[in-house]
Amino acid sequence: MKTGVFTVVLGSMKLEQALDYVAALGVQAVELGAGGYAGTTHCPVDELLASERKARAFLQAVNSRGLIISALTCAGNPIHPNKKLAAAFDNDFRKAARLANKLGIEVVITFGGCPGGAPGDKSPNWVTCPWPPDYLEMLDYQWNKVVIPYWQKTALFLKEHGVKVALEMHPGFVVYNPESLLKLRKAVGPVIGANFDPSHLFWQGIDPCAAVRALKGAIWHCHAKDTAIHEWNAKTHGVLDTKHYGDELNRAWIFRTVGYGNPRRFWCDFVSALRMTGYDGVLSMEHEDSLMTPREGLEKGVRFLQSILLQEPKGAVTWA
Repeated sequence: MKTGVFTVVLGSMKLEQALDYVAALGVQAVELGAGGYAGTTHCPVDELLASERKARAFLQAVNSRGLIISALTCAGNPIHPNKKLAAAFDNDFRKAARLANKLGIEVVITFGGCPGGAPGDKSPNWVTCPWPPDYLEMLDYQWNKVVIPYWQKTALFLKEHGVKVALEMHPGFVVYNPESLLKLRKAVGPVIGANFDPSHLFWQGIDPCAAVRALKGAIWHCHAKDTAIHEWNAKTHGVLDTKHYGDELNRAWIFRTVGYGNPRRFWCDFVSALRMTGYDGVLSMEHEDSLMTPREGLEKGVRFLQSILLQEPKGAVTWA
């Protein structure tokens, strides 16, 4: 298993500077933003699609530093009820998939999306309860009229380009837990898998290790990001929290760098669960800890992961 970094947090750096920095940290992989909410700071998608020379130079810049690209991330909502927004997200995603194919990258990451609750809605509607009965009607419309048809069509495109999609289970979108991911995978096929990010599961009350076992064979990529539950707020207000992420003291939970939300024992168990279920890919550090600077959170998180994962230095003796 390899340690990686999602380079969006290093957006103030040029590509070469960011690659030098993460290589010096001893990581082995980078995850790059390729459109949608993730932007294209380190991965100029249109330029790379248009030029073979630039695409080769781009790969050389990464590989010459002993790094691989674990995935392209094009997080968005391609089934947004605003058709203009949906089309823009879908276009970005398709370009990212074409670029992944061109660069020899197997996985593109995004969200499952969230439509409105009925035809004519202007905003997404994330349903979290079955009653009043309007909500079950919304779910029926969303899944059967929008979600499944979109992903069935998109799956054909992905198969043509030899790319898999790793959906991040994220509240606010229709795929937010193992059950909803497996529901979509069953309807669409094995081109659908997970970008497993435990930080979004902790506050839902989900055990990430149990979730890993439930998703055996369907995890294409993995984020390393932690969450701290603030019991002094959660016990009073619950965990469905709409306060700004910057209001750390008053929120029920906040994102943390790995090891600052849950103890080392959890992360050891998490890595073991991934290994037992056949995942031997990258643990990609996604730094969104608002209590730490980008450098502090990233470096502490990488060192923490490296203390758990076996890191083989160049020239190391390989056991038979």
